[in-house]
Amino acid sequence: MSDLKVVDSHFHVWNLDTQSLPWLDGTDGTITHTYKVEDLEAEYARQAGVEFVGGVYVEVDCADHEAEDKIAYDLKAAHPKMLACMLRSDVSPWMRVPAFAAGIREPLHIDSEPKGRCLEPSFVEGLHTLAKKGLPFESCNRVNELEDAYEAFAQAPEETVILNHLGNVEALTSEWCAVMKKFATLPNLYVKVSGFPTADKQFVSELLKFTRDTFDPKKLLYASNWPVVKLYSSFDEHFQTLRDAFGDDEDFFMNNAVRAYGLTL
Repeated sequence: MSDLKVVDSHFHVWNLDTQSLPWLDGTDGTITHTYKVEDLEAEYARQAGVEFVGGVYVEVDCADHEAEDKIAYDLKAAHPKMLACMLRSDVSPWMRVPAFAAGIREPLHIDSEPKGRCLEPSFVEGLHTLAKKGLPFESCNRVNELEDAYEAFAQAPEETVILNHLGNVEALTSEWCAVMKKFATLPNLYVKVSGFPTADKQFVSELLKFTRDTFDPKKLLYASNWPVVKLYSSFDEHFQTLRDAFGDDEDFFMNNAVRAYGLTL
């Protein structure tokens, strides 16, 4: 049997000798290290029967966003398995978009983002602008503001939106379930199945069942969230959890990401 081909739709790398990531100060030290693309490749090399095709680099909210553009550009040039870069910008019709970027992420989940930011008219108009350019928006949200995100994305249904980490799910509340069902009605919204702790097996089982029952299987993306995954699980356990749940489904592990990001393999 041939190896399972994997495109990781969400990974980070950073060099703490050259980049400042202030948000790391609020973590427990587990990931306060430099991480290289080669380190991610080594994680996949340990997985039996897996061919790591490549992955999507997602911005790391460093102190100097424009410096990160150059760092990501150099990394992509040096690493063929770095298939695309989703880079930081403030969404608006006049937003800065690096020429080589596959799309844009404005991290709506961080403390400096005001509540309701995604409902600002300039933000919604920016979504229309991204759609006209064929560039997806990468959305990471505070879980209690997912309704706002739905309202924003519903105003620009032509835009491809990629919702990070199951909306940063914390519990299977009725509110979370209801808004995820709304997201599932949007024609161009994809969801990354990542970001959840794996220790509570019952929670994981219920979460993944709800996700698979709610969303079109063509709209679900495998993502590791490496190395941030180390804050709530391990790479190995997260990967095996999803492989157990989805089997060796190459739509989930590769093809859906190729379509969402317009990747060329």
